[in-house]
Amino acid sequence: MQPLKGLTVVTLEHAIAAPFATRQLADLGARVIKIERPGSGDFARGYDARVRGLASHFVWTNRSKESLTLDVKHPEAAQVLQRLVLEKADVVVQNLAPGAAARLGLGHEVLAAKKPSIIVCDISGYGADGPYRDKKAYDLLIQSEAGFVSVTGTPDEPCKAGPSIADIAAGMYAYTNILSALLQRAQTGRGQHIDISMLESLAEWTSYPLYYAFDGASPPPRTGAAHATIYPYGPFPTGADGGSVMLGLQNEREWVNFCEKVLLRPELARDPRFAGNARRVAERNALRELIVETFAPLTAPQVVQRLEAAQIANARVNTMHEVWDHPQLKARGRWCEVGSPAGMLPAMLPPGTWDQGPRMDPVPALGEHTDAILSELGMNGEAVRRLRAAQAI
Repeated sequence: MQPLKGLTVVTLEHAIAAPFATRQLADLGARVIKIERPGSGDFARGYDARVRGLASHFVWTNRSKESLTLDVKHPEAAQVLQRLVLEKADVVVQNLAPGAAARLGLGHEVLAAKKPSIIVCDISGYGADGPYRDKKAYDLLIQSEAGFVSVTGTPDEPCKAGPSIADIAAGMYAYTNILSALLQRAQTGRGQHIDISMLESLAEWTSYPLYYAFDGASPPPRTGAAHATIYPYGPFPTGADGGSVMLGLQNEREWVNFCEKVLLRPELARDPRFAGNARRVAERNALRELIVETFAPLTAPQVVQRLEAAQIANARVNTMHEVWDHPQLKARGRWCEVGSPAGMLPAMLPPGTWDQGPRMDPVPALGEHTDAILSELGMNGEAVRRLRAAQAI
C-alpha cells in the first residue's frame, strides 16, 4: 500500500513550488485535488507547448492529480471550496499571492477552529511577515536575492541555474514539512500551520558559500563549470578530438593517483605549489596549464580510460537529449509512461525504492474532474449545470 493512500490534499497552486510539493505527495499515493481557474487554469499550462502541445513545466509537476475548476472569487464557488476543504481535506497547500488564501477563508487559524486536524502549508517568496512579505517573487528573482546568482557563472558574468531551483527548494521543504506534520498529527491528532519561503529555502541551499564568506571573508569566485574552491574539479579539454572531460579530486590520495596515473608526472605530487587543496586552488592557472598540456595529444575516451584506471571521478557533460538515453537510467528501469491529454508520455520514476511502486497516474486536462468531485459533494447534474452557467466553475 502506498504510504499516503487515503490522504486528501486540496491545493490552490500555480507555477512550480507548490505543484512540485503536491506532486510528490501524489507519488506517495495521496489524492491531490488541484483548484484551477476556469478557462485558463494554472498559468504554467501556458509556459510553452514542447510536450506534444503541453507545457514542459506542467507535465513535470502535475501528474496523478485531479483538476477542479472553480472561480474562487464567485460566492457560490467559494462555498464549494470551503465545503471541499472541510469535508475532504487532510492538507491544504497554497502559493497564491500573500493574503489571498486568508481572504478566501483558507488561513490556518480559521480552518483549524473548524477542523483542528487540518494541516495548512503556505508557500511564498519571502514568508508570511517581514518587510518583503508583499514583494512579488519569481524564481530568478529569488536566486538573486539569496545570493545564488552572485556565486554562479563566469568571472565576467553571473548566471542563474538552468532549472528553477528556488521553486524546487521551496517545494522540497514544503513536501518534507508536510510529511513531518502528518507524523506529528498521528501522535497528537492536531494539524499545524507550515510557512515556507523561497528565500529561506534557497538561502539554506546556499549555506556553503555563505559560510565561506563568513565574517567579511571573500566569497567563492565565479568559475564557470569548475568548482570554485576545490581543484582540479571541473571540465578540461582534450586536444586530439576537440572533446572535454569533467573530472574531480576530493583528497590527497586521489591527487597522488592523478599525478602518477593520469598526468604520468608523479613528481607533481611532491611539488610544494600543489601541496594541499588550498594551494592547488591558489595555483589553479599553473596547474590547469599542466593538465591541458597532458591532455592535448589525447582523445576524451583515452583520458577517461586513464581516469578510470586511477579511480578518479569523471563524467560526461550530457545534453538533454543524451540524458533521455542515459544508459544508467535505462539499466535501472527509471522510465515509465503516464497518460496525458496528449496521449502517453515518458516519465521518470521518482528517486528512491518502493515496496509498492509510486503512483504514476495521468496529467489532468483542465477541469477534467470537476463534475466527479462536485458529485462527491452531493451536487446533482442540475446544480452543476447552474454553477457552470454562472461561470462559477
